[in-house]
Amino acid sequence: MKKLCLPVLSLFLIICLSPQLLKAQDDDFIRQPPRRVIFTKHTRSDSDPQQVHISLVGKDHMRVSWVTNSKHGKSVVEYGKAPGKYNSKATGEDTSYKYFFYSSGKIHHVTIGPLEPATIYYYRCGCSEQEFSFKTPPQKLPLEFAVAGDLGQTEWTNSTLEHIGSIDYDVLLLPGDLSYADTHQPLWDSFGRIVEPYASKRPWMVTQGNHEIESFPIIYPTGFKAYNARWRMPYQESGSTSNLYYSFEVAGTHVIMLGSYVEFDAESDQYRWLQADLAKIDRKKTPWVVVLLHAPWYNTNTAHQGEGESMRQAMEELLYNARVDVVFAGHVHAYERFTRIYNNEADPCGPVYMTIGDGGNREGLALTFEEPASPLSLYREPSFGHGRLRIVNETHAFWGWHRNNDSNSVVKDQFLLESLSSSKTCLKSVNQKEKTASSSVNDEL
Repeated sequence: MKKLCLPVLSLFLIICLSPQLLKAQDDDFIRQPPRRVIFTKHTRSDSDPQQVHISLVGKDHMRVSWVTNSKHGKSVVEYGKAPGKYNSKATGEDTSYKYFFYSSGKIHHVTIGPLEPATIYYYRCGCSEQEFSFKTPPQKLPLEFAVAGDLGQTEWTNSTLEHIGSIDYDVLLLPGDLSYADTHQPLWDSFGRIVEPYASKRPWMVTQGNHEIESFPIIYPTGFKAYNARWRMPYQESGSTSNLYYSFEVAGTHVIMLGSYVEFDAESDQYRWLQADLAKIDRKKTPWVVVLLHAPWYNTNTAHQGEGESMRQAMEELLYNARVDVVFAGHVHAYERFTRIYNNEADPCGPVYMTIGDGGNREGLALTFEEPASPLSLYREPSFGHGRLRIVNETHAFWGWHRNNDSNSVVKDQFLLESLSSSKTCLKSVNQKEKTASSSVNDEL
């Protein structure tokens, strides 16, 4: 095991010796009330790119997505490693959609690369004059994820985004509920404009929530029309047949995005895909496995009780046997961190479950938790905020949850996380199960 630096050991000792950091909350802190929804207007010309955002595709490519109101906009991205100097060019595709009386602009998706790791690239979309830039993630650890769920587009959303934008993170993970458009399609455009200053600079990897469904009987029975058109993720590259669930790898970390609102039972395509995806992971090369979904499997808030239970019963054993390290969820508008769990009991080989549906939504906070507190729940607080997962090396990572204040963010929960790939006990029990299963099959044959 690699030796931890002194700051790592110091933080670990502080947390171990001060359990009140995990349990205590400020008695004099006044809960943040909801704030108004912000509708961000389009101020550029119809041919200029708007709502620009990027996402990872494979190990060294990036998808650039944007919208133009003009139907004549070109799906072209020019890019290079110096401002104003574009020595590479890629062409992609475009789409559009209608939702009742609403017609979207032209939605462009262009994949660029191969790209060098940990490198700043400058780019422009559709041959426009406006220049954007992004930084690619590192090829090796350390790696930092920003995590924010149930984002919406309120004044609290702006606060969350400003706090996230103040750090040099590598990838943002969003476990569902993006725009809160809820069938009012212009809010999708507004959301794209409000996140563009951040989502155009770092890859945003998202999965769907209940507010993305937007189904309507007979006319739009399957839902997700706007979400799938606007936020295209690398599902095909991971062997998935649906944009609603997929996986990707970055710097020794395998990230799985699951769909809470698509079939997930043992006979479903998603279940079979997850089973195959987990089987492909080599924990020697990829020591960390992180999962995101929307409806939490574990939750002691009174809001949305039991809504993730059927999915937990169907899929939890797959995650447990694969020794998944962390599971992030949204949906509940509060923050909560559990101990390692499997099947409703503390288990040192189970994932750490966290709910982080506190990005800034218009519905406000889920203020009430069940009492007395479950011993499985180590910290819970109904405040707006975001999380940061810094994976330091193959064995250890830092997690910190940052509560939003008006002008700054305050770290209220933090701990040191050890990867299950470094646990000989947990990996040994998995290997023993595999041998037993293989022996049973041979006996039957």
